Amino acid sequence: MTALMSSINSFVWGPIMLALLVGTGILLTVRLAGVQLTQLPHALKLVFSHSPDEERSEGDISPFQALTTALAATIGTGNIAGVATAIYLGGPGAVFWMWVCAVFGMATKYAEAVLAVHYRQHLPDGTMQGGPMRYLAEGLVQKWLGMLFAVMGSIAAFGIGSMVQSNSVAVALESTFGVDPTLTGLALAALAAVVVIGGIHRIGRVTAKLVPLMAVLYVVAAGTILVMNMAQIPAAFSLILSHAFNPAAGSGGFAGATVAMAIRYGVARGVFSNEAGLGSAPIAHAAARTSSPVRQGLVAMTGVFFDTIVICTMTALVILTSGVWNSGESSSALTALAFQSALPQGGIIVTLALAVFAYSTMIGWAYYGEQCIEYVFGLSARVPYRYLFCAVIAWGAMQKIAFVWDFSDTMNGAMAIPNLLGLIGLSGVVVSLTRDYFSSSDQR
Repeated sequence: MTALMSSINSFVWGPIMLALLVGTGILLTVRLAGVQLTQLPHALKLVFSHSPDEERSEGDISPFQALTTALAATIGTGNIAGVATAIYLGGPGAVFWMWVCAVFGMATKYAEAVLAVHYRQHLPDGTMQGGPMRYLAEGLVQKWLGMLFAVMGSIAAFGIGSMVQSNSVAVALESTFGVDPTLTGLALAALAAVVVIGGIHRIGRVTAKLVPLMAVLYVVAAGTILVMNMAQIPAAFSLILSHAFNPAAGSGGFAGATVAMAIRYGVARGVFSNEAGLGSAPIAHAAARTSSPVRQGLVAMTGVFFDTIVICTMTALVILTSGVWNSGESSSALTALAFQSALPQGGIIVTLALAVFAYSTMIGWAYYGEQCIEYVFGLSARVPYRYLFCAVIAWGAMQKIAFVWDFSDTMNGAMAIPNLLGLIGLSGVVVSLTRDYFSSSDQR
């Protein structure tokens, strides 16, 4: 089964998918005149400001809660285990391709959120629903594509949002504290259920408090190590840039990597981390109380900036400056080793950070999967899906690492394809809405 899944994953994440992902970001960047770069200061200001129309606008949660819910689902194992895996499989050059993926991914994430808010609709229970399934059906007028995305999204949530998270935590807790993976899985499932069963309102309240706290603590710990290893930072950047375009020879426990491997794993792990192009985050942004799709799109694109440009880069630099990147360790074990080499309790910090990151990712993705399954089967599917999602959390903690990651990558690709087709087809709508917003005298 593991070999079969690996083969399918290699096909899904082949040259066509990578070209489609990055190509969509490039297309949107050109058509939007580099909005992710020119408007980043304005976007960051919106994240930390309060709009007067926020309370009066339609939606279920505040724009900030929508961002933190999306960040809860993105800032997770991808920032700790994903970065380490990219370096282990693709070499230091993979980090450069993660950056490329992030820069263009910001434009992709912006467009996703703009369309999600623009085409969102009220459900019979009064809550708001939006995302690729809606803009593919109503905007692109291809309901079958919307249905395909929803089916794939509801399944993908079991991988990237459930199994990968519990599995990574189980591996870390077993290696650090000797905790049985079965106990880890059951504990995470129970803790997730406490929040998930309460729906988007409870998820929004929890993530608004948890995400900023956990991100700050991790950044402080990584920043401390980088200050200690400051002399090695230029050499780390040199490694990244040189191996982005040249093969990385094997050394120590590192088997070596071609440029193609650096690109593949850099883009794949980058997308896994920031989710730009998957179509997941716009589901959360569609629930925001806002009257402006563009304003929420600007808030949304900062998620990629915080996730990949800031947190993933810090993790990568800690690994590379520590000198253990070619030790033969992979996943969260490599990141823990890097932290441990600089801080007495570094391994414990990584393990605890991974547990909290993974927990927040699980509750964010539970909402994504729930919205997708609702689109397919209606509101009656909501509660059963929540319980099934929590059950898969427990099951995933006991599976083999390779199978879990390959399954998640494959499902991510399956849901990304219809979403990217929608973004390309509706790019004109995004451009029109963007122009209207920035030409308005009352833009905030």
